[in-house]
Amino acid sequence: MGSLFRSEEMTLCQLFLQSEAAYACVSELGELGLVQFRDLNPDVNAFQRKFVNEVRRCDEMERKLRYLEKEIKKDGIPMLDTGESPEAPQPREMIDLEATFEKLENELREVNQNAEALKRNFLELTELKHILRKTQVFFDEMADNQNEDEQAQLLGEDAGVRASQPGQNLKLGFVAGVISREKLPAFERMLWRACRGNVFLRQAMIESPLEDPSNGDQVYKSVFIIFFQGDQLKTRVKKICEGFRATLYPCPEAPADRREMAMGVMTRIEDLNTVLGQTQDHRHRVLVAAAKNLKNWFVKVRKIKAIYHTLNLFNLDVTQKCLIAECWVPVLDIETIQLALRRGTERSGSSVPPILNRMQTFENPPTYNRTNKFTKAFQALIDAYGVATYREMNPAPYTIITFPFLFAVMFGDLGHGAIMALFGLWMIRKEKGLAAQKTDNEIWNIFFGGRYIIFLMGVFSMYTGLIYNDIFSKSLNIFGSHWEVNYNKSTVLENKYLQLNPETSDYLGTPYPFGMDPIWQVAGANKIIFQNAYKMKISIIFGVIHMIFGVAMSYHNHTYFKNRLSLIFEFIPQLIFLLFLFFYMVLLMFIKWNRYAATNKPPYSASCAPSILITFIDMVLFNTPKPVPEGCEVYMFGGQHFFQVVFVLVALSCIPVMLLGKPLQIMKQRKHANVQPITGSDAEVGMSNGQPAAHGAGGHHDEEEMSEIFIHQGIHTIEYVLGSVSHTASYLRLWALSLAHAQLAEVLWNMVLSIGLKQEGWFGGIMLTIVFAFWAILTVGILVLMEGLSAFLHTLRLHWVEFQSKFYQGTGYAFQPFSFDAIIENGSAASSAENE
Repeated sequence: MGSLFRSEEMTLCQLFLQSEAAYACVSELGELGLVQFRDLNPDVNAFQRKFVNEVRRCDEMERKLRYLEKEIKKDGIPMLDTGESPEAPQPREMIDLEATFEKLENELREVNQNAEALKRNFLELTELKHILRKTQVFFDEMADNQNEDEQAQLLGEDAGVRASQPGQNLKLGFVAGVISREKLPAFERMLWRACRGNVFLRQAMIESPLEDPSNGDQVYKSVFIIFFQGDQLKTRVKKICEGFRATLYPCPEAPADRREMAMGVMTRIEDLNTVLGQTQDHRHRVLVAAAKNLKNWFVKVRKIKAIYHTLNLFNLDVTQKCLIAECWVPVLDIETIQLALRRGTERSGSSVPPILNRMQTFENPPTYNRTNKFTKAFQALIDAYGVATYREMNPAPYTIITFPFLFAVMFGDLGHGAIMALFGLWMIRKEKGLAAQKTDNEIWNIFFGGRYIIFLMGVFSMYTGLIYNDIFSKSLNIFGSHWEVNYNKSTVLENKYLQLNPETSDYLGTPYPFGMDPIWQVAGANKIIFQNAYKMKISIIFGVIHMIFGVAMSYHNHTYFKNRLSLIFEFIPQLIFLLFLFFYMVLLMFIKWNRYAATNKPPYSASCAPSILITFIDMVLFNTPKPVPEGCEVYMFGGQHFFQVVFVLVALSCIPVMLLGKPLQIMKQRKHANVQPITGSDAEVGMSNGQPAAHGAGGHHDEEEMSEIFIHQGIHTIEYVLGSVSHTASYLRLWALSLAHAQLAEVLWNMVLSIGLKQEGWFGGIMLTIVFAFWAILTVGILVLMEGLSAFLHTLRLHWVEFQSKFYQGTGYAFQPFSFDAIIENGSAASSAENE
């Protein structure tokens, strides 16, 4: 079988590279993405490896690029992304890159420092401008005779006497400054308490916010002036201002001096605005030039860093001229890898060709499944349960069909399926543009990654919706009903208990050509009864077939790994157990559908039809069937009792075979071999191209104690036997969710949209528009999104537990090749997370 049905065949190789050619060869392998290197220096500290200095240089370059990226995003400059991936630079080009980044960083830091200094100067001048403008009012207030009480309080008890004496002026000291508006109330209280009310504070708000030069935040501030008397109070006031981070400015006492200073301040502000504009233009030009190359620079640096990280995994030979590596590679790609190594050697100018040798090993290789954009999402569903054991059957190809189909059985609605299919088709048609956006929205990335799954689920749901004849809880009358209703209109509309009876002339006797007859949508009395019986039976049929297919898949695992014991003592009894009990129950359903009809005469009339469930229980428990009505027969076909007894006895005899057959054979082989390691197919260890074929996928028991083998086999047998019953019942979720989805759609139609349909006239049109919008939102939000997610999760469980447990171990580990594409994608995601 090809790699689609099981993982690629892998081999462990040893690679010899000349030191001069190693960098170029690893670069070519990184572009190829088909080689997984092993660490040959697991005990060596990361700081003691050969190329640690080069890795540090790359870290430093990446830090500088992140700084540039942060500044570019701060200014909102778009970064050019051509979508192309430049080749990894040669080692000698690292010096040029380092010099370029160093120059850009220094220039940008210098520009930022100058801009910050200019902004700080501009802030100070702006605050001084507001102080000079607003303090004039404060000085006028202090000179006003109305403030004699405050002046007297500041100057002491003899203020009035000194003020009345000729030639005695009130000399008050003052400080002026600016403080953050939110600190002003606490500042005022502290002044009052510390100075015991012997200060006179006046403040005025600055209407427009001022920019903080250190972080660019907009801060609202207020101008204040404090009048006091004496040096002691002056010292105390200044300390309080310092504690509240208030900025004090010199303010002349004379009005003429203040006007002269204000004019000088305005002139300096105008000059600063000009210089600031030129500085910002220079900064913008530097960032625009850097933005054109930033993406490519990131790619180059990350490729260099990845190469040196990989080279640190290699070993040096004794001559220090050759690097030795060990790597897992797909067997089919060995020639491609050798061509890449040859290209790398030619690029480096080396004359010594690289050597790639295949090695023999008993270590389990990694699992590598080739995928494309279509199969990638389905493979991700399987790997989420567990990565396949090396070379065991891969469920993904079959899941491409079974997953959307089982989903559609639960989600069967032509309308809802069409909405889902159109959404998936839109993502598929626009996938190039949507993929180029590279959004960090996790929910959107999940939807976009599963666009082909969503599309197929929608298409399959449209198919099952046609089978159920269900579109937004209504039916399509394509072929006309095959029933006749022999009642008048009023009886049909008023009587909710009318039932469709196939025994009467209501039924025309011919089946509906495709899907369900549309009349079942209006058969309120027995619609649920009919759909229950139909959907419950098809759920069991699909479930049993799905499980049998899973057991059949285990046959290919046992034969591939030459697992003769598992083939004889596990696969055969498991298949017989499932066929003789549960598949027989499915056959009884088809026999019942074929033999019993409402128009038949006894013993095959509808009233004589036995219950499949009761028949199956009686069969397993060897119960005597209950008496049947007169004219009916106990069994559906001749010899049924004999066959049922034989089937049950054979199925029960399979249990001890599954439980004891394999352990007893292993014990017998060990005794025969004198407790020596056994080789060959009986030991269940196969070698394929030097790889251990059956260690993870079949039964490598040479090193296990017999007690453990018996316990594991017992657990496996009990799990299978009891699981066959519980798993069959688990498939009834197909019936339950399908019925729930149909009923929820009907409730939404009857309780929401029917309100708008009942209104007439122009008011009815407006009402219908509003109600339809509400109904559409609920339909998409509840029935498509929530019900779709519920059906998706239940389908996932049916595949992970009921299907894959029959053959899939999922105990392997994924093939993680050295790939530049994956490294750059992960690096971009990490960089975006850091910036946020």
